[in-house]
Amino acid sequence: MSYPSVTREYQYTQLGSYNNLVIKVEKVEKPRATDVVVKVHAVSLNYRDLMIANKTYPAVISEKGFVPCSDMAGEIVAVGEDVKGWKVGDRVLANFSTDHIFGDTNPEIQNTSLGGQAKGVLTEYRTFPAHSLVHIPGHLSYEEASTLPCAAVTAYNALLGGSRPLKAGDYVLVQGTGGVSVFALQFAVASGAVVIATSSSDNKLKLAAKLGAKHLINYRKTPNWDEEVNKITNGKGVDHIVEVGGSGTLPRSINAIRVGGSVSIVGAVSRDKGSDENFVFSIIRKAVVIRGIHIGSVDQFRSMNRMIAANPDITRPVVDEVFPFEQALQAYAHLESQKHVGNVVIKVSA
Repeated sequence: MSYPSVTREYQYTQLGSYNNLVIKVEKVEKPRATDVVVKVHAVSLNYRDLMIANKTYPAVISEKGFVPCSDMAGEIVAVGEDVKGWKVGDRVLANFSTDHIFGDTNPEIQNTSLGGQAKGVLTEYRTFPAHSLVHIPGHLSYEEASTLPCAAVTAYNALLGGSRPLKAGDYVLVQGTGGVSVFALQFAVASGAVVIATSSSDNKLKLAAKLGAKHLINYRKTPNWDEEVNKITNGKGVDHIVEVGGSGTLPRSINAIRVGGSVSIVGAVSRDKGSDENFVFSIIRKAVVIRGIHIGSVDQFRSMNRMIAANPDITRPVVDEVFPFEQALQAYAHLESQKHVGNVVIKVSA
């Protein structure tokens, strides 16, 4: 099996800031018989990458020579002798946790999470276990496809992976216009649901409307957005909330959810500012189903890609800006600015 011997990759000299990322040349990991070597074409950034850089991500990260990022789209350039179903030239994506094939996750699976507990993908070439890969939907570019492993699978799992999956006619609340929220909006629209979108920017809400959101709330102009959600739903509350704010928004989400509704917690981008300490009683009173979403499995990834292929226009990934490999730090800065809508992508190779 022939494959490139070296790769340029970003490594942290130390955690604390993404400005500590530097390009190094390293040997490509020798593939086992069940591995493939992938040429990385594009990498998508997530809020998690900023948390890891700032040392606020709740996981043990090995700082020395750490390679960041979890989401890549690439092309197979070498295949191990025992690999079946894959060939050189296949366009592929790797699952967020490479050993999460089906069902629930566990600590051992989580230790295979790319760009966190395991080496990341901000590199020109990387070796992956063949079982972690899925095909890129044929209509998507590498840049578009790179947004799928974390943001899209998280949104899909939140809405369609639980015990009460989304159905046509449901009301769905999405918070903001970041990667997960935009995919949740798109998947909800593709499923026939009614979407309520919140944002601090009227311009971003206009884009949400173009993507299919029926109701728009600027939470800076309407800080009691939960009350507005209840007005929209005639006092009933929404069926599903994709909760990205965390402690800063969860109490209002509980107030905006219907009795028996589902709140999927996928992030913590909002900080607690004196939220109601007794909101737990609201959870009990409403018998709310609250799920913590740790991305998803390879099986869910494949199911999601079938949905994307069946609804290519509605579910096309929203790429805000693409940065060249040498400008990865600028890509991080753009993500940190929160000026983006959808996903920020780094083009690694042509």
